[in-house]
Amino acid sequence: MSEELPPGWEKRVSRSSGTTYYLNIYTKESQWDTPTKPAEPASSSGPEKVQCSHLLVKHRDSRRPSSWRQDNITISKEEAMDLLLGYQEQIIAGGDLGSFGRGAMQKPFEDAAFSLKVGGMSEPVWTDSGVHIILRTA
Repeated sequence: MSEELPPGWEKRVSRSSGTTYYLNIYTKESQWDTPTKPAEPASSSGPEKVQCSHLLVKHRDSRRPSSWRQDNITISKEEAMDLLLGYQEQIIAGGDLGSFGRGAMQKPFEDAAFSLKVGGMSEPVWTDSGVHIILRTA
């Protein structure tokens, strides 16, 4: 049986991970969580999209404690934080996510990214994926 989605949403599958995501057909923005409300064009308050660079350090309690580099990540949250703080200066050189709209990232990441001014860098931000430092670039 096909999943019933609110109007304006399409169910898609990521080519890289095989994970299901949902696309807002009006804004072309995507999100991992199943939508519960009809899709709407972006609101006029605040920016429609932001662009950020980031570094992610996964830990053993991350929602998927593995990566293309390491099958089984075993470091603790504290060790992840220590590594991340050591990488803080490197964020300027890479980690660009491109532009993204609301609903495309996990909520703590989104809240931090949209609260930053262009050129601003966040404090460490915890999500289910791990701990991030975010630099807003546009």
